[in-house]
Amino acid sequence: MGKSGKKYGEGFGPVVDRIKEATGTRTQVELAAVLGIRQSSISDAKRRDSVPADWYLTLFREFGLNPDWLAYGRGPRYIKTKEGYQPFDQPALSETVREEASPYGDPMASAKVVSYYAMAGGTSESGQWKPVPAGKLTIPKGFDRKSLLVVKMDGGGMEPMIRRGAYVGLDRDQTTVLSGEIYGVLLPFEGLVVRRVFLEADKTRFVLRAENEGHADQHFTFDEYKDRILGRMVWMMQEV
Repeated sequence: MGKSGKKYGEGFGPVVDRIKEATGTRTQVELAAVLGIRQSSISDAKRRDSVPADWYLTLFREFGLNPDWLAYGRGPRYIKTKEGYQPFDQPALSETVREEASPYGDPMASAKVVSYYAMAGGTSESGQWKPVPAGKLTIPKGFDRKSLLVVKMDGGGMEPMIRRGAYVGLDRDQTTVLSGEIYGVLLPFEGLVVRRVFLEADKTRFVLRAENEGHADQHFTFDEYKDRILGRMVWMMQEV
């Protein structure tokens, strides 16, 4: 990383700008979340005008980012691509940390910080449910999309498949019901719930079914369809 007493990199500002560019972060809160550190550590680094070595290690291990690119803006952004290991013209951190080659340039190997929302939500002036931000979450860039809404499960209706505390990605552009798929559904007095939705054509209604057998089925009519379906679940994240 450099000789003792010699600063590695161009200084705090340029290096952090490249970190934000590569990780999709914008604020100090988001940057701290990506690096797994306290915000005060960022303030300390800014005061010293120097980025700590462990930041480079974290960004290499988590995102495959080339320390030389982060520090000086030179060489490839990613150490490893689909073609394998691609070192720059001098020894760097990358030569001391060895992994099997993996496609770090792939969207699933880089990350983005997004907001997630409470399922209870709020109420708009028209009386409709509206999302209320509840925090920040780092997701693979491949999980992101323009119509994405991320919510944190606050109930046990979909357990054991989706546990309380899991993060669920809903695509708000996918509101056409495919029978048996999982959707975010708006219900009176409950707010947003996540359920499997089934079509009962003979009764001109939809059935909402929980995975947890202790939760009864719920229903809504074809006429209520457009006001109920918020979006289809496209991914979930939870501890195993």
